[in-house]
Amino acid sequence: MFNKLKQFKEMRSQAKSLQSALAGEQVSGEKSGVKLTLNGNMEVVKLELGSASTADLEKILPNLFNDTIKKAQRLMAEKIQSMGGMDKFKY
Repeated sequence: MFNKLKQFKEMRSQAKSLQSALAGEQVSGEKSGVKLTLNGNMEVVKLELGSASTADLEKILPNLFNDTIKKAQRLMAEKIQSMGGMDKFKY
C-alpha cells in the first residue's frame, strides 16, 4: 500500500514538472491577419484580431483555434516523449 502511495506521489510530481515545462512553451497560429498564441497548457496568451470584420472573425476564429490547439497538443506529446513517455504515468 505504501508503495502505491509513493508511486502516486512520484506521478504527481512528474505531472507537475510537465505542466511547468509546458507553461513555458508557446505555439502560434495565424489566418487572414488574425493571430493566436497559446502556451503549452493550451491557455490563450495573446489574440490579435487585426482589421477583420465580425463576419470574417466568425469564419476565421474556429479554424484558427482548432489548428493552434492541435499544434499545442503536438507540443505536449513531444514534451511527454522527451520526459520518457507515458509509461512513467502508469502504476
